[in-house]
Amino acid sequence: MKKLTVVILSLFIVISCLGQDKMEKKDRTEISSLLKKQVDAWNAGNLEKFMETYWNSDSLVFVGGSGPTYGWQKTLENYKKRYPTRAEMGETHFKILRMSKIDDKTVFVIGRYELTREMGNLAGHFTLIIQNIDGKWLIISDHSSAES
Repeated sequence: MKKLTVVILSLFIVISCLGQDKMEKKDRTEISSLLKKQVDAWNAGNLEKFMETYWNSDSLVFVGGSGPTYGWQKTLENYKKRYPTRAEMGETHFKILRMSKIDDKTVFVIGRYELTREMGNLAGHFTLIIQNIDGKWLIISDHSSAES
């Protein structure tokens, strides 16, 4: 399953680099709003609201420093373990570096996050695969890496 995830993510990256199709303004705006909703929910200390931007499915994939996590509930549980208090969550900001269309219902996003906290700041990059499911854009795959 791990190899399959790597192959799929690599395929999406190659497709997004080769097919730089223009995104419709409406889609770009909706996806930007989804990411703003994430930032706002995080900065309010509301992990449940933050997770509303993810596909609520056992097929959701989150890849972080300790490897892949499969499923919406498990991803939420991991966030709660890693950020159990408002102070540990801190405040985040995103910078979108690239947003490209893979197909009519799928978008690939590369971004940077910065997390400001009294206990020490964190920063890194993320890649997201966002898909339009039943008329709603949702994150189906998230790969986030912290800088050393």
